[in-house]
Amino acid sequence: MGISTHILDTSRGKPAKGVTVRLEQVVGMATTELAQGVTNDDGRVKPLLETIPMKGTFRLHFEVAPYFNALGVETFFPSVFIDFVVKDVNEHYHVPLLLNPFGYSTYRGS
Repeated sequence: MGISTHILDTSRGKPAKGVTVRLEQVVGMATTELAQGVTNDDGRVKPLLETIPMKGTFRLHFEVAPYFNALGVETFFPSVFIDFVVKDVNEHYHVPLLLNPFGYSTYRGS
């Protein structure tokens, strides 16, 4: 199916617009970039990947420092990395990021 994401800035209660997101495949210590996008007005990048090439470990790399800099907000995390495992290439994997300047969390969405 595919891989998608969105970002909600929980400190503002709004989607995080304009964040660059890269999707990478992880094999051992090496990564290969598969796709890249920028969050839209709704904080979404969908889909980053329409079809998943294989099972394995993938990484979402969010460049959040420019987003916070544009808001004039100090942040502790310049980037956020989320690794996750794809076990079934026929399923859809939605991996949201709940973000604030000094913390973040994630979950498997639908």
